[in-house]
Amino acid sequence: MRLSGVNAVSKSVVWRSLLLLVAMGCSLPIPSWAESPLQVPQLVLEAEQQRIAAIEKAKPATVSVFVPGGAGGGSGVLISSDGYALTNFHVSSPAGVYMRCGLPDGKIYDAVIIGIDPVGDLAMIRLLGRDDFPMATLGDSDRVQVGDWCFVIGNPFLLASNLQPTVSWGIISGVRRYQYPAGTLLEYANCIQTDASINPGNSGGPIFDQRGDLIGIVGRASFEKRGRVNVGVGYAISINQAKNFIGYLRSGRIVDHATLGATVVTAPDGGAVVSNILESSDAFRRGLRYGDEILELAGQPILTANDFKNVLGTLPKGWRVSLVYRHGGQTKQTLVRLPGVHLEDELLVKMKGALPPPPPQPQPERPSRPSNDDPRQPGGDDEPAAEKTALEVRIPAHVAALHADRRGFANYFVNQQFQTKIYNALRERFPDASPKTRWLLLGQTPAGRDVEIVVADDFQRITLAATEQVEEQRLELTKPAQLYEAIDGRTPLATLTTLSGLRRMIQRGPEQYGDTYYLGTVPLLGETPLRDVLVGTTGDIETRFLLLDDQLQAIEAFAGRDRDPAELFLHYDDDESKLPMVLDLRFGLESEFIVNVQSWQTEPITEETD
Repeated sequence: MRLSGVNAVSKSVVWRSLLLLVAMGCSLPIPSWAESPLQVPQLVLEAEQQRIAAIEKAKPATVSVFVPGGAGGGSGVLISSDGYALTNFHVSSPAGVYMRCGLPDGKIYDAVIIGIDPVGDLAMIRLLGRDDFPMATLGDSDRVQVGDWCFVIGNPFLLASNLQPTVSWGIISGVRRYQYPAGTLLEYANCIQTDASINPGNSGGPIFDQRGDLIGIVGRASFEKRGRVNVGVGYAISINQAKNFIGYLRSGRIVDHATLGATVVTAPDGGAVVSNILESSDAFRRGLRYGDEILELAGQPILTANDFKNVLGTLPKGWRVSLVYRHGGQTKQTLVRLPGVHLEDELLVKMKGALPPPPPQPQPERPSRPSNDDPRQPGGDDEPAAEKTALEVRIPAHVAALHADRRGFANYFVNQQFQTKIYNALRERFPDASPKTRWLLLGQTPAGRDVEIVVADDFQRITLAATEQVEEQRLELTKPAQLYEAIDGRTPLATLTTLSGLRRMIQRGPEQYGDTYYLGTVPLLGETPLRDVLVGTTGDIETRFLLLDDQLQAIEAFAGRDRDPAELFLHYDDDESKLPMVLDLRFGLESEFIVNVQSWQTEPITEETD
């Protein structure tokens, strides 16, 4: 029996054969190559070290989530150094407001709910007690391909009692999968499929690429029904979908997903064709009709109805995105505002019906004062005693202080923080707006016609100077109802409506403006970077203020959902400019009135001013 000249792979097979023969009692000579250590190729060793390094890079940001009262748990992943983490809605929902979270460093932290997305099965929580948490590096899930290596880290079966998570390695088995929702909740659109082991308890945890970058949030898996045994088919929400919703989740709201106001089918000869469309939808106003073929949505190619559902399912309600479609043999490109899948009350009712009953909550005991280096017991004698309200009985006082209830919100407290931040940014940039003053803006139209704009609490006016061709024009608003009519009539007077909203916000602030809340982040004209949005409603007008890095870039005033809002775009000379140099009023995609601003001042209201 000659064994010389075998390669490394064959040697493994030969060794197994030799061991079997020895076990049978056969006596065989030892081959010469077996007397020296097996030489592992350098590429194999390097690949192993790269895998270990990727896991070590990713592991510290992995979170084990525990629901107080022994009601289960799951996994999560930190995405910021100040403690914000993503998990699944179905992981956070049994806990409600308060969770306990463990990290691989062996420490346990209190966590508070921030925002939830019951449609897309996402939730955001915030771990407390540090401002230097390890965080994952966010990858680009659109670049993931079938066959790529990946790994999952988490807390399957809640095994991480010592806070050391489980790692499973595999490949990307599929991309752009669509998993149907339960009713209209827990929809997995454009998700990632993997054969890396995913089991109960992995939910909400991260899936990483081979470099250790975060590419998704683990959610569903297929199991053998009786034994709950993983069969190698698991699904993850793409990180690019999560990126779309991070701003909404940080707002503390209960957020909804988008619809187009139209249904689509795959045509027999290919292509995604509109099979029905609402005439009240923005898509209809932008020209989309029954029988048109959708080619792109939000910059993503659409070839089938499945592609359409995959892209649409990753977008938040209220976003404005690009749409390319073919109508009458011509290709057209436009922007559309996306309505929500649900009405607000409808979403709250459905979400409540999907939640499990709350776990029994034991009466809290006052913990003894922890040592300074014991992160397992935050608080102590210097923490104010919790009053015996329903909320504070369930959670420690220092966590309850970071949460506020309001209908439609998971945590209104964080929303208030954003409202205050945006309000302060507006006050810092724009002139004083006290009741005894008025704004006076001077400028010119692009054609060189002088313009004067006056905005006071109960009086607004645009004056266009006389020229050789036309007489002076004065356009005035003296009644609140006229602010609404200016939008409805699509007139230049809507400039005054938007500026009046801005003046009211600066003067009164979020608490006195009307119904005010922070929406989250949205694209402007369908483009990134995303802008922060503060929404305020007074009377019949909803006004939205869109800011980037504390600079107001647009004001949108809505007089109804079935018509275009008035949009005032503010253009600056540069990022350092305090006040805008151009005001551009638009309805839909067309400019209605443009002013090149020369000065923007506040002046006192006297008997001489009119």
